[in-house]
Order: sequence, then C-alpha cells, then structure tokens
Amino acid sequence: MEGTEIAVRSVRTVGKNTIALELESPSEFDAQPGQFVQVRGDVNGEEITRHYTLSSPDTDETFEITVGIDPDGDLSPWLAEREPGDTVEVDGPFGRSYYEGESSVVVLAGGPGVGPAVGIAERAIADGGEIVVIYRDDDPAHEDRLLELETAGATVLVTDDSLSDNDDVNDVLSTADGQMFVYGFADFLADANDALRATGHDPDDAKSENFG
Repeated sequence: MEGTEIAVRSVRTVGKNTIALELESPSEFDAQPGQFVQVRGDVNGEEITRHYTLSSPDTDETFEITVGIDPDGDLSPWLAEREPGDTVEVDGPFGRSYYEGESSVVVLAGGPGVGPAVGIAERAIADGGEIVVIYRDDDPAHEDRLLELETAGATVLVTDDSLSDNDDVNDVLSTADGQMFVYGFADFLADANDALRATGHDPDDAKSENFG
C-alpha cells in the first residue's frame, strides 16, 4: 500500500499525552502485529511523515496505531486533532520484527513500544499462545488492555525502573521461554538487552525495533 488516503474512524485517549488512532483498512492492506506504517499529513502547508507501529491485533476492517503526543511536535498534535471522517495518507506495512504465529511470546516494551506489545499479545492470546509482557514507563498507556490481557492469562509486569536492575523482571525472564520481542527507543533496547543477557537469553535472537 503506497500513498493511500484512508479514513479516520476514531481518536481516543489511552494514556497521558497518548492517543490511539483507529483507521479504516483498505481492501489490499495486510499487516501483522509488530509491523509499522508511514503516516503523512499536511500540517500548515508542509508535508510531514512519521512511522507508527500497529497496536491492533489484526487489520480486519480497521487497524490502530498508538501515538505519543509531543506538544512541540509537528505531526502528533495534528493527528490528535483528527476527527472521524478525516483522512490521512498511509504507506506500508514495513518491518520484519512482527508476530508470526509463535506459540509463546515475550514482549519487552518501553514507552511507545506498548503499542505493538498489546497488539501482539492480544493476537497471541486469541491464537491460544502463552504471553509475557514487560513494559517500562513512568506514565503507562493502554492500562485497560493490559489488565484485560492479565485477566485472559498473560503475565504482565509494568515498571518504571531499569529492567536490568529489577528483581521482578529478572524473576519473570529467568523462567520465560519463547520468541522475544523488544520495542522502544535506543536506550530502552540497551536496557532490555542487558536484562535478556542477565537471564540467559541471547538478544540476537529477539525480534527488535528501534524507534530512534
């Protein structure tokens, strides 16, 4: 899908300075949880593009992206002002670090990495898989979906501390098994990789996405 105008279905707040943007899925759109799209908007006459990872478990009829709002940013405040029926231009999907039906998954997410974390976890739960989500953020988003995942049988650990120095994280990772996923900014990836090494996992085996 390249340069496709698609309609906004809804915009809702899912955390502090965080929204979930639900978009209509074009007929040819086929993406997996963990992949990302490029979103383009005309902001004050300037074309701005940014990449956002899917936060929905599937793309049936609609798909979702989770957007952290930077008040001084260029595209995210504009996206937060969209209303149902407005359109945005989308390219994609892109990315190789996505869910491929693994029976057991462990997702380490930092900040906006919670988007692909909940999407992958919900899809894996629906497929009957075993799920672990470890999420580092001092202002967690998608708390309702994380609670629903925990109720459905997933192991969910939310912390605002470093993962590599965290006894609770080490306890969970020491017994966790399955495909590892790591999503977040570079400092989080370094922290998550240290935690994986400390608990006997090889970070090179993880499917990782660096948000910058």
